[in-house]
Amino acid sequence: MKIAFLTAGGIAPCLSASIGSLINEYRSRDASAEFIGYLHGYKGLLTGNSISFPEESLQNADALLSFGGSPIGNSRVKLTNVDDCIQKGFISVGENPVEAAAGQLVKDGVDILHTIGGDDTNTMAAEIVKAADSVTVVGLPKTVDNDVYPIHQTLGAATAAEQSAVFFENIANENTTSSRHLIIHEVMGRNCGWLTAASAQKYREKLSKRIFLPELLISRDRWDVDAVYIPELEIDFEAEYTRLKNRMNEKDSINIFLSEGAGTETIVSEMEAAGQEVIRDAFGHVALDTIQPGKWFAGQLKDKLDADKVLVQKSGYFARSAAPSEEDLALIEQSASLAAESALAENSGVIGMDEDKENALRLIEFDRIKGGKPFDTKQGWFQKMLKEIGQII
Repeated sequence: MKIAFLTAGGIAPCLSASIGSLINEYRSRDASAEFIGYLHGYKGLLTGNSISFPEESLQNADALLSFGGSPIGNSRVKLTNVDDCIQKGFISVGENPVEAAAGQLVKDGVDILHTIGGDDTNTMAAEIVKAADSVTVVGLPKTVDNDVYPIHQTLGAATAAEQSAVFFENIANENTTSSRHLIIHEVMGRNCGWLTAASAQKYREKLSKRIFLPELLISRDRWDVDAVYIPELEIDFEAEYTRLKNRMNEKDSINIFLSEGAGTETIVSEMEAAGQEVIRDAFGHVALDTIQPGKWFAGQLKDKLDADKVLVQKSGYFARSAAPSEEDLALIEQSASLAAESALAENSGVIGMDEDKENALRLIEFDRIKGGKPFDTKQGWFQKMLKEIGQII
């Protein structure tokens, strides 16, 4: 039996641990199983670039549970974007990327393929299943955005929220370096604000466990969150300018948790109106690093709040590169166990907590997987947080 792994898209705190957990699961069932990994995601599959896992690595698979990143690399390659695959030299003119990928799996003698990635990774895996019916494909859903239908909790998201909170614990201390200090914490989340909201919540939970010295500059107010801006909430800028200006006057600092996707349409419209190029990736996504949402918001707020100093900090790479937390690792190991069980029974799909089945962990049909799930802003914990920080919605 030959089992292949493929990790794709941006990294998340679950890739290495997922591979380690899958190896352990299969070896507990069949010690003779062979394992290969396609290097750098679908790029490696298209070009036939793979590595075999030696016995020493298999025996020490537990080591992968404590690492972030991926032991076989990632890339952003969309199999349905034929022109992009040709341009990058992954296939020749006239070839179909999906058929080429399926053919490579058959050529390599792969029985089971595990795709570990987001909605794009796993919807493309569904196409491979159709083209290579001799291969069972079982995906694991990873994304720090937690925005995949119909999955309640994607792998790595909980860790990313925790690590984003840790990141801001340190950054928040910068409020003591200046009077009227505006700090913007830019958090990953293109179209979904879950990570930003969860990070703010985790951070405030940490604050509640600390002892403050309000007679000095170490007051809870100075360290607290003042605003959470996410794509799902419409921002009344005029009302927010007034509210935050009052907060600045009261406590001499402002802390904002900003989803990188908040305000993107406005920023892109301004760039295009000014004749500036808006760079997009192979998936058609705006390259958010090039439009710098945090910098844009800082520009809008600095004068309105009479800020003496502005600091924009991004936690994205810090958070997504972490090893999984205990909470995530438990879900990863449960998911790996069910993934191996499903694959051995020759059932393809994606393992996840199915929101349409009371969040039961199960094999979800490929045709039900899609991206773009928004964060539900009506959840009680989020509404409570907004009320506590005084944000107008």
